[in-house]
Amino acid sequence: MKLTIKNMVCDRCILVVKNIMAQVGYPTATVVMGEVTFHDQQPDNQTIDTIRQAIEPLGFELISNKKQVMIEHIKTALIELSHGNVRLESIKLSDYIAEKLKQDYQSLSHLFSAVEGVTIEKYFIQLKIEKIKELLVYDELSQAEIAYRLDYSSPAHLSNQFKQVTGMTPGAFKKLKDSKQRRSLDQIKTPH
Repeated sequence: MKLTIKNMVCDRCILVVKNIMAQVGYPTATVVMGEVTFHDQQPDNQTIDTIRQAIEPLGFELISNKKQVMIEHIKTALIELSHGNVRLESIKLSDYIAEKLKQDYQSLSHLFSAVEGVTIEKYFIQLKIEKIKELLVYDELSQAEIAYRLDYSSPAHLSNQFKQVTGMTPGAFKKLKDSKQRRSLDQIKTPH
């Protein structure tokens, strides 16, 4: 049995959910971004309700609606890409998503746009911009290194897209050092 959990956006989220699974008696459950898989003992409805009550105050949400589950799988794949964990290099975003989710990209794209009000591509750009902001604030990588890590063709391409979305250059953003300019990944819906 699998449970899909909305708003898991990082490794810390996985740790938090793993701890909750251990607290409710499922220390062997496998927790990955957006999903918990139970192996040996399957949780009953009361346990699932306990899990729901434990995760909701932390900003997570159990979802079972097939459309919402698919949306979460798309978001999870996009978050992995935006973190630089996977490199697109010679594959297109649409091919990656279709292959990862084993579904036709057109139907996934239509579903995502209908539910989220933004295209997969624009959502992905928003995720990348938030990752760029994070990396700029940390000030550990050059703009060229950030461009490479996030699959931009060049630092100029990164800079142009950043300015188009935020209204400022990466350098201007870096000077602000204002964490309020960043949004958490679970809050990204539509472009500014």
